[in-house]
Amino acid sequence: MKSYKIQNDPFVVPTNDGKVIKEHFGLASDGNPEISIAHMIAPAGWSEPFQTPKFDEYTFIIQGKKQFIIDGEIIILEAGQSIKINKNTRVQYSNPYTEPCIYLAICRPAFSMELVNREDQ
Repeated sequence: MKSYKIQNDPFVVPTNDGKVIKEHFGLASDGNPEISIAHMIAPAGWSEPFQTPKFDEYTFIIQGKKQFIIDGEIIILEAGQSIKINKNTRVQYSNPYTEPCIYLAICRPAFSMELVNREDQ
């Protein structure tokens, strides 16, 4: 057995808002409950409802900009910047800009809808 795994076929999470989510490692792709690593593209004008995830989330912006509203504070990240948002923090993610935002998201423990707690549900 090899001591590594190359991911050539990430799990593409179905969405209905234009966002592209390709999970390379995590619950959906390889069953790992401890971490998820996803490549994401948030289209221009995209947003999600407020949520309070039960996981730490790390985001690294590769291209474009992404807006976060965290505990009422608006934070805008650009390419090359990153952020860690602690679990149980109320946050809203959006891309109110004219260009798509390409980024990596890492969640610990792994992302699952049961841990998100979206306010629209």
